Amino acid sequence: MPLPVPPRTPTPPPDDRNSAFVFPSHPPDRDTLSPLVESFPLRNGSDTEDRNRLSPTRGSFNLSPDTAQQNGQTDNASSGPFNFQTTTMAKSPVVKSNIGQRRGHKYKHSSISHQIFLEPPPRAPLALPNSLPIPTLKECRASMSVDQKRRFWWSVCHMFVAAYTLWSAHGSLAMTALSHLILFDSLGALLCVAVDVLGNFEVWKRSSIRHPFGLERAEVLAGFAMCVLLLFMGLDLISHNLQHFLESSPGHEPHHEHAHERVSPGSVDFTALLAISSTLISAIGLRNHGRIGKAMRFGYIESLPSVLSNPSHFLTLSCSTLLLILPLVSIQLFRWLDVTLSSTIAISMCFLGVRLVKTLGSMLLMSYSGPGVSDVVRDIEADPCVFAVDDARFWQVHYGLCMANLKLRVSGSEENLARLRDRVSSLVKNRLGGGYGGGGQKWEISVQFAIEKA
Repeated sequence: MPLPVPPRTPTPPPDDRNSAFVFPSHPPDRDTLSPLVESFPLRNGSDTEDRNRLSPTRGSFNLSPDTAQQNGQTDNASSGPFNFQTTTMAKSPVVKSNIGQRRGHKYKHSSISHQIFLEPPPRAPLALPNSLPIPTLKECRASMSVDQKRRFWWSVCHMFVAAYTLWSAHGSLAMTALSHLILFDSLGALLCVAVDVLGNFEVWKRSSIRHPFGLERAEVLAGFAMCVLLLFMGLDLISHNLQHFLESSPGHEPHHEHAHERVSPGSVDFTALLAISSTLISAIGLRNHGRIGKAMRFGYIESLPSVLSNPSHFLTLSCSTLLLILPLVSIQLFRWLDVTLSSTIAISMCFLGVRLVKTLGSMLLMSYSGPGVSDVVRDIEADPCVFAVDDARFWQVHYGLCMANLKLRVSGSEENLARLRDRVSSLVKNRLGGGYGGGGQKWEISVQFAIEKA
């Protein structure tokens, strides 16, 4: 029996009204799409051509005659699908050209973003540079003047004096202590020359973002290292004196014999005079330890002349002068006087080293350790325009620069406040800086006023 034809489903009209598509009026044959029935029409041509039409071994893409002639090939030669041409690479370097290329889109150049992305206002250049070049050893040597070279070689000679004093101090503990003092003085002379040479460059005193106060704080760091060395040399002398005392005590047999025979009088006199002359030359000509002496004041020797008011020079010169007395005493008294003088010098070196380490350490920590701060604050509080001192900070940057920051609660007219500001500056400079022409440190003072309502 024939299969019933299903009812026809209504189909919406096509979008293209001019389309010539018409639904068939008779039902389609059920074997039309059967895989067992050959329903596809045959093309004109042989069966072999149809089988090889899509074969990967034959070229099914025909080139136009113009293209074939341009490439110098015929239809038979271009029958393969992979038709590659042999090319020769250029030996010359490829030059990249950016002509006609865009390197990216800048949002601020678009028409819409003109109202969104605004150009930042132009800024004035910084008053301080980011950093300044630090000179090398070769540049320092090239910038040295004749006077600086002379002072450098003298500091080297001062070191040779210290080495000669230590070499000739086999029979005297006092001469050994004197050699340590001369070594400390020679290092101070060499540091003065290095500071003078570095002063030839802009980075030494000019401020920058990397070094806000220049490189002058490096001198404080080098002086701190020298003071630590002086303290250790004093402790070494004390241990050596204790060892010598235990070896010379009765009933004690030392493990190692130490010969402490009396040194010849001529050697003592020559060494003492050499130490005095070298110390005076370095103190007057090079001004070694000059800045350390200003930073650390001793009230006992402050009234002495300029050379002797420095504790380092005073210790070296007094020790060298007392050495001239040793050849004039007897052998028994020589031993006791030599040990006593050596112990006194060692204790003085430790005391001086501790004071210097404390002073320079506080300077490295950006604080001020000098006297007179409480008196300055008391005088400021006594002014009738000042209600109270809220904050007062005094700190020292390096040997030549100190800073004072004060915050005051005041009341009065503009003239009285201007007078108060000048009075505070003069108080700080006169009490702490030594006054005008005193040769003290430079003070930079900033005062902030908080106006109180009457």
